[in-house]
Amino acid sequence: MTASAAPKAPVTPREQLLNRIQRDIPIVQRPYAQVAAEVGLSEAEALAILREVKAEGVLRQVSAIFDTRTLGYQSSLVAAVYDEDTLDAGAEIVNTHPGVSHNYKRNHDFNLWYTIAVPPESDLEAHVQKLHDLSGARLTRLMPTLHLFKIGVEFDMTGKEDWNAKSAPQYTSEQRNIGYAVTELDRAFVLEFQKDLPVTEEPYADACAALGLSIDEVAAHAQKMKAAGALRRVSAVFRHQKAGFTFNAMGVWAVPQDEVAVTGRKMAEFKAVSHCYLRPTYPEWPYTIFTMVHGRSKGEAFGKIKAIEEEVAPGIDHAILYSTKEYKKIRLEFYKPEFAEWARQYLGTEV
Repeated sequence: MTASAAPKAPVTPREQLLNRIQRDIPIVQRPYAQVAAEVGLSEAEALAILREVKAEGVLRQVSAIFDTRTLGYQSSLVAAVYDEDTLDAGAEIVNTHPGVSHNYKRNHDFNLWYTIAVPPESDLEAHVQKLHDLSGARLTRLMPTLHLFKIGVEFDMTGKEDWNAKSAPQYTSEQRNIGYAVTELDRAFVLEFQKDLPVTEEPYADACAALGLSIDEVAAHAQKMKAAGALRRVSAVFRHQKAGFTFNAMGVWAVPQDEVAVTGRKMAEFKAVSHCYLRPTYPEWPYTIFTMVHGRSKGEAFGKIKAIEEEVAPGIDHAILYSTKEYKKIRLEFYKPEFAEWARQYLGTEV
């Protein structure tokens, strides 16, 4: 297996556009005119392409991406063990929690993996323990982020990048601001910008009207939230499967503790890696660093993990966990009443 994704061919303006809008969409009155000019298209051409991929289901939404931790939410990846004959039913119970945004069956003894986030005043461990009890799990392990080396999903829509291509991570632990005091304007901004923004000439018009601010004032506040680490970016989010990335692989690595800082940073530089975290170990779980990649095939996804191994982690014990069933995948929505409703019903509290 080589480190090359495919034979090289010229990149089209359409492919450049689909790559470009995953990085960020500027907060200006007519952002698509600006983005289109960067890739050699007119505004009308760019909008026609984006409306087409939206209609096809490839483009899930255009919205802001916020940092849960900076907004005060507590979050964690959770790994759980279920008997095979109770797994589907257990996963459906986990899905009822409003803070569970991703939930997958994977090829491991830990056969259910989900992400959960709860509001600032909530007890994360209590929520996870209740899910453990309700869903009939045999073992549940919290795997929170101890250090964020990278987060940022960007699919190579050209199919022409090398599997070992590099770029600096857009968002890491250094941008996070734990303890940030969220303002009322921040909350209002989040409620408007977590919505699916329209693919129109002026996609921010409704948000500006709702906030009672001009586009320049909204842009200035967005920049403040970015500087604080609360807002990562406004960008397009694609559906993995519809975009052709039908396979994901979570490479987990037993990197020694005294090497995790250097190794994690090196792994995060791979463009193919969308997520790179340091997580806790347990007696039955020796892996410290998690790297997520996506591919158009199992061979491509495994090839990307192999490229990381050969360049950064030769000889390091590792495993590749891949999804065999998707139970839930949504965007987390902040400041929603469903959290309090779930807590009242299952925990007997408001949080």
